[in-house]
Amino acid sequence: MNKKIQEIAMHDKDTGSSEIQIALLTEKIETLSKHIKQFKKDKHSSIGLLRAVNRRKKLLEYLKNNKIDSYKNIITKLDLRK
Repeated sequence: MNKKIQEIAMHDKDTGSSEIQIALLTEKIETLSKHIKQFKKDKHSSIGLLRAVNRRKKLLEYLKNNKIDSYKNIITKLDLRK
């Protein structure tokens, strides 16, 4: 696991919590963004990027509405909002 994901995890086998899903999606978004900058005509990857961004957005909205302290923790650790 990534260091950021290990910091966010609630326990050793935490793979399905909203916080971990957001961290994994953030990694995927960063990877796809780099790929799309190199290969601008790759439409399938750009669709995958949009899906990942929208899914992360929904998960962040869920945390914001239900677990505000966890939401603030994720935002600071992953450096999402500027």
